[in-house]
Amino acid sequence: MYEFIQKFHSGLAYLALLVVVIALINALIGLFSKKEFTAKDRKIAVFGLAAIHTQFVIGLVLYFVSPLGFNSLGQMADKELRLTSLEHPLINIVGITLITIGWMKHKKSTTSESKFKTFSIYYGLGLLLILSRIPWKLWL
Repeated sequence: MYEFIQKFHSGLAYLALLVVVIALINALIGLFSKKEFTAKDRKIAVFGLAAIHTQFVIGLVLYFVSPLGFNSLGQMADKELRLTSLEHPLINIVGITLITIGWMKHKKSTTSESKFKTFSIYYGLGLLLILSRIPWKLWL
């Protein structure tokens, strides 16, 4: 069971990151080209939000069934165990929270520029944090 969830979490990460990158690029293009915010732009952003939240739920399940997750919290001297049991989940929660805040804040924005700017900042910071704590040795 653990092996399947771990592979699923790793495979889905590629898709989730790709969709968030697409949402970020779309927001940056919209911001710098000063185009009108459309339903298509909203859908791209919500797909990024949904993908990253789905990845989070799978990761949460993995955290509690993995020998590298919750069970390893007492072994903070080992850098790799600290990454998988503390840093990766904690920083990813912060990153996902930023992406979610960006989604919520865009709803209150009244101009296209402010919507694109909100997505650019929050999705960009969230993506940067997530990428900073991926356990690359286990993933690639």
